[in-house]
Amino acid sequence: MLKPAMDQEVPLIPPRTVALVGLMGAGKSAIGKRLALRLGLPFVDADDEIERAAGCTIAEIFEKYGESEFRAGERRVIARLLERPPHVLSTGGGAYMDPETRGLMRRHAITVWLRADLDVLYDRVRKRGHRPLLREGDPREILGRLMAQRYPVYAEADIVVESTAQPADRTTEQVVEALAAWLQKEKTSA
Repeated sequence: MLKPAMDQEVPLIPPRTVALVGLMGAGKSAIGKRLALRLGLPFVDADDEIERAAGCTIAEIFEKYGESEFRAGERRVIARLLERPPHVLSTGGGAYMDPETRGLMRRHAITVWLRADLDVLYDRVRKRGHRPLLREGDPREILGRLMAQRYPVYAEADIVVESTAQPADRTTEQVVEALAAWLQKEKTSA
């Protein structure tokens, strides 16, 4: 069970937003909500904010305007969110692939890649039909292709944590531990 951040001897207080990146099904929302609670920070889901700004679902944005227009809107929303005080930000799977968005995240956030293997991702996403990119063919094959394209870019994140089939609370603890180590390293190198 997760302990609130207040239970720690020294509270872990990130100086800027903690942005979770990774493929769909990596656990960005599930881990993000737990991480926000653990750190005592607000949780923000970029996809929810995009839908609110657009007045329609992400699937509808893809259908009506295409992926490139969706990515442009996503970039604007994430830029706005990164101007807010520190929070935990869950981003869409393709957000970090956009060079401009990635640059904004590098400057204004601590990025955490939740890396998961194909079996874990497939098991998590196959039960849900709301993922526009998975409607274009065999979901397992699409996920494999996306992994090949995106994992080298996700590897640029500040922190990498394995998102496995273990309970989300355990993965959250691993993120907290990795974040604490990263902040300590950043503090000593400053």
